[in-house]
Amino acid sequence: MFERLKRIIAAETKRSATAPLIALHTAGRPQWTPRNYAALAKEGFAGNAIGYRAVRMIAEAAGSLPWLLYEGDSEVSNHPLLELLRQPNPGQPGREFAEQLYGFLLVAGNAFVEKAEIDGTTRELHALRPDRMKAVASSNGWAEAFEYSVNGQSVRLPRENVLHLKLFNPLNDHYGMSPLEAAQRAIDTHNAASAWNKAMLDNSARPSGALVYAAGDGQLTAEQFERLKIELEQSYQGSANAGRPMVLEGGLDWKQMGYSPKDMEFISAKDGAAREIALAFGVPPMLLGIPGDNTFANYMEANRSFWRQTVLPLASRMAEAMTGFLGQGRYRLAHDLDQVEALAADREALWARVGAAGFLTEDEKRAAVGYGARRP
Repeated sequence: MFERLKRIIAAETKRSATAPLIALHTAGRPQWTPRNYAALAKEGFAGNAIGYRAVRMIAEAAGSLPWLLYEGDSEVSNHPLLELLRQPNPGQPGREFAEQLYGFLLVAGNAFVEKAEIDGTTRELHALRPDRMKAVASSNGWAEAFEYSVNGQSVRLPRENVLHLKLFNPLNDHYGMSPLEAAQRAIDTHNAASAWNKAMLDNSARPSGALVYAAGDGQLTAEQFERLKIELEQSYQGSANAGRPMVLEGGLDWKQMGYSPKDMEFISAKDGAAREIALAFGVPPMLLGIPGDNTFANYMEANRSFWRQTVLPLASRMAEAMTGFLGQGRYRLAHDLDQVEALAADREALWARVGAAGFLTEDEKRAAVGYGARRP
């Protein structure tokens, strides 16, 4: 009788400890990154190589453009305003300051510049973090001031002392829209593909399927369960064992319940997401090393398109804004495009066409290529 009781207890223990070994994976709803500065900066810039490189490429290219100052049609070579732009504040040279501004504008869709004045003269310029700035709307709806908040403390800045650069946003009157926001789903897809690939390398023994024990009554003993678990962990988990064939025994059968990387077109989906991110920023995929859909004949053509369609419009926007902010209605700021190596071929072609135009006067030719009239 005691032997019979032991067999009954063992059978009950076996059933309660080792339920049928089934791993079920179902497709859930996608989880998108929140549309706020901190989340977009973390996922789209700090956590995504394509977004990071696109922002850096545009900011560094636009920030490298030398400044020119004009009074009317005459270029001014020496002026305190040019010195201010070369060294905006004691802690930053002009190029670093410009790169920071462009970076904020691309990541947040907004960039803010504060000017510090002494006796009505601007002595310093400071780039302020856009997530710390808040527009204070007046009764008519337009911003009349800005509040800058850090660690629970705020300071109000007069509207005339702050330059607010923003990209077009059809849904907000006061703040711009970041390219990262437009590319948010592509960024999440690209990051999820990278995370999935990393997880597959770290733990390739977690397949999208089930190990089904078909022998007997479909139950494993506790000893069989532990041995199978240890064997899976030691022999099939980790990058060193990725792709290793699995040997099943004793009635175990593998049932595929998910898509393989080939079925998912894993690489194609990731490259497609990368191209969408590059498209949102206006950077040719060829310049970012993204394969496929390279419509440019060569790297030089892609680089020229990058400057013409992305960098120069952004730099022109910055020059116009700085002119209104610092020019005092008398001076005009611009960039010296003759220093851009990528545009050398275009510049030589323009000079050749203008130089061959015999119906133009010398001053008209100078004006056509961006120079003022000769001084008497």
